[in-house]
Amino acid sequence: MNVDPLRWLDERAADRTRAGLRRQLRARVPGEALIDLASNDYLGLSRHPAVAAGAVEAVRKWGTGSTGSRLVTGTTADHEQLETELAEFVGAEAGLVFSSGYAANLGVVTALAGREALVVSDAGSHASLVDACRLSRARVVVTPHRDVDAVDRALAQRTEERALVLTDSVFSADGDLAPLDALHRVTRANGAVLIVDEAHGIGVRGDGGRGLVQEVGLAGEPDLVITATLSKALATQGGAVLASERVRAHLIDAARTFIFDTGLAPAAVGAALAALRLLRAEPEMAGRVLARAGEIAAVAGVAQPESAVVSVVLGEPQVAYDAAQACRARGLSVGCFRPPSVPEGTSRLRLTARADLTDSEMEQITAVLGDVLAATRVRHAPESNGREVRA
Repeated sequence: MNVDPLRWLDERAADRTRAGLRRQLRARVPGEALIDLASNDYLGLSRHPAVAAGAVEAVRKWGTGSTGSRLVTGTTADHEQLETELAEFVGAEAGLVFSSGYAANLGVVTALAGREALVVSDAGSHASLVDACRLSRARVVVTPHRDVDAVDRALAQRTEERALVLTDSVFSADGDLAPLDALHRVTRANGAVLIVDEAHGIGVRGDGGRGLVQEVGLAGEPDLVITATLSKALATQGGAVLASERVRAHLIDAARTFIFDTGLAPAAVGAALAALRLLRAEPEMAGRVLARAGEIAAVAGVAQPESAVVSVVLGEPQVAYDAAQACRARGLSVGCFRPPSVPEGTSRLRLTARADLTDSEMEQITAVLGDVLAATRVRHAPESNGREVRA
């Protein structure tokens, strides 16, 4: 029998093409003349000389690779310094650095859950938390977005001894905030642990960018665990869990994405340390991000954002893709989120503010974004079939 066992891939690709859902890689090139409203480089530090110098110095000191897992040869003094400074920055007792934010979420949820546990996760949680639920071996309840009462009911009805509640602090697609204080109250009342992914909160929310957990007064609570990424406001790569010393010790013993993964490369550690120290020295950067986000939202005609993320829902995938391409043709790089990243019918432009956007760049953003969204609204409004096209 001469059958192509991967023919189904061609059929799936054709289906995605018809639906406007094909993805393509686009390589950046040095000196590209595009204003960046697509990345998560919220503080604009990825090209900062001090951050680059931190990476270079770490390579000179430790070499290009960490050479092994954290438990063998992959831990340097810089890894431990970064853990100490990150924990102090967000108000946690201890920290543990992973190779990515994705790995941090997988590691902490699977290590704290298990077959004897219940995991309650917000419907808007990041894919890494979704995958962590799937791998946790726990019973999983997904609650409606930001619905604290639903979380309370799920916890109150459980038969399991242990329970975890999972949420982003700032949700990555819409940029809205989790009701952390209310979530923590019901979590504590039900004897559960709250795990908060601060990927989009650190550097933007809280006192000097210390995150939403710190902003609402929950820093250092023993029944709250923070996960974070180093790849957004801190402009490099990697992730971290920030919690109590006993949670850190348990993760070293039990988190598979820590035990079996190669340690974070020295260059990323050095860059993260430099970026964190810049943020501590210039805490006003966090306020500048939110101010620029507000200006971008005004141009886009959407509600004032609560984070660096400005979400402009356009409806169908092709509509959002065409709008993104029109922006790019005029020198503006914007994010384009389509299913499965967002629900059906809510494809959008995802615009991200940066602290280092200049006034002249904002003038160009205003001109390009205003024109493209106005044209999109006129061209596609009849296709909405009764659904609102926000542009």
